Amino acid sequence: MIYIGIGSNLLGLKKETPIQNCKKAILLIKKKIKIVSVSSWYESEPIPISNHPWYINAVIEINTKKKPIELLNFLLRIEKRFGRTRKKKNESRIIDLDILDYKNIPINYKNKLVIPHPRMHKRAFVLLPLKEINSKWKHPISKITISKLINNLEKKQKIKKIK
Repeated sequence: MIYIGIGSNLLGLKKETPIQNCKKAILLIKKKIKIVSVSSWYESEPIPISNHPWYINAVIEINTKKKPIELLNFLLRIEKRFGRTRKKKNESRIIDLDILDYKNIPINYKNKLVIPHPRMHKRAFVLLPLKEINSKWKHPISKITISKLINNLEKKQKIKKIK
């Protein structure tokens, strides 16, 4: 099981809405990789809290023979097609594609790729859609269940299911 987090909070190059950006990214992923499942869509407040627009988020489960670094490079190419540039941490983005978990194996590849995603266990916009797809998922390092991780979240995170 491989899980990818998808998010957007800016208009796309052709003025696509954040949800359109996310759906377009899924279509581009689907051209090369089997998508097993797609969660519902969620709208969430930026973390850390800022005056940036709220995000649209989802999680997809995929099946691929690509190695983790190959998958990362594939996702980065898709982000680049959207015009994403990485200038500073926590900035707004047209599209964000993150490998959350790769077959439940902890990976640290020269600090370029860290799996599981280092902050996923603190983010409602990751855990809630992931639980929809796999309610039995456990964190690959801590082995804590997804239900317990959700119960341990800071309650001030604002998030709502939209579809």
